[in-house]
Amino acid sequence: MKLNTVKIIAAVTASLGALVAAPAHAGKTLDGIKARGQVICGVHTGLAGFSAADSTGKWNGLDSDICRAIAAATLGDGDKVKYVPLPAQARFTALQSGEVDVLSRNTTFTLTRDASLGLNQTAVTYYDGQGFMVPVKSKIKSAKQLKGQTVCVQSGTTTEKNLTDYSKANALGVKPVVFEKLEAVEGAYFSGRCIAYTTDASGLASVRNKSAKNPADHIILPEIISKEPLGPLVRRGDDEWFAIVKWVVYGLIEAEEYGVTQANVDAMKTSADPVVGRILGTTEDTGKLLGLDKEWLARAIKTTGNYGEIFERNVGPKSALQLPRGLNNLWNKGGIMYAYPVR
Repeated sequence: MKLNTVKIIAAVTASLGALVAAPAHAGKTLDGIKARGQVICGVHTGLAGFSAADSTGKWNGLDSDICRAIAAATLGDGDKVKYVPLPAQARFTALQSGEVDVLSRNTTFTLTRDASLGLNQTAVTYYDGQGFMVPVKSKIKSAKQLKGQTVCVQSGTTTEKNLTDYSKANALGVKPVVFEKLEAVEGAYFSGRCIAYTTDASGLASVRNKSAKNPADHIILPEIISKEPLGPLVRRGDDEWFAIVKWVVYGLIEAEEYGVTQANVDAMKTSADPVVGRILGTTEDTGKLLGLDKEWLARAIKTTGNYGEIFERNVGPKSALQLPRGLNNLWNKGGIMYAYPVR
């Protein structure tokens, strides 16, 4: 009797092991992407450092680079992306309706969005927080000095609710001046209609750098009033595509941790480090578990660089935005950017 039990357990264990190792089906979203030869990516209408088109029509920024990495992993070419600029109010509908395959548009992960929109939040690509920008001449040094003041804010965002909550919690009686389009919010602030402008701190840095006549005339106040974990979203109902987008992000983060860069991808393929071998597909084929080939992640890294390179190029201290790495540093370098292991 005991022998039979052991045999049954062994058989079940073997079956489970086979299921775990089984190659994944491509999924309907990936099938559609391969058929059209493009990843359709929903992005911001123009937020420097995250997603903005240059004078030649090329999209640049951290969010845009995530789309390029996904295209490289799935189609073998990071340029096979169709960028669809979306205002805040239309971004979720565009994804829900299938207009875009993935939304990579500085969007905060929240319980409400996760539970009620029919969408899946994948992996965080930027840890942010809401702040305030004011003119230097206002002599305001703290958000607590905004009592009774007008604050420009975009509607249809978590920013609007956060402002209301912060005002109530601190008895500030802030007077929100709300606009649907980002350009209108910026215009109202820079024309003096509002004493302050509120959005994610990274967005404030982007707007100040891009739209202010003299960036030095505006300061970002020290208070951060919210948690804003930003990252790409996909539709629910296609677990295979959800896994691909999520693991492209984690793979780029893990690549930074193990020193795999855009420049040394090919040279690192001879590395004896087992983790590097898995990342680059030289010792283990992780791609088959995602419905991809074994070099999916190597191509993504070669296209955009690892996460650290993407950050530095687009928003880091050497970029126009000059944002500190801060929370977005790796977990072993004082930050909280922590990837699930590629194994």
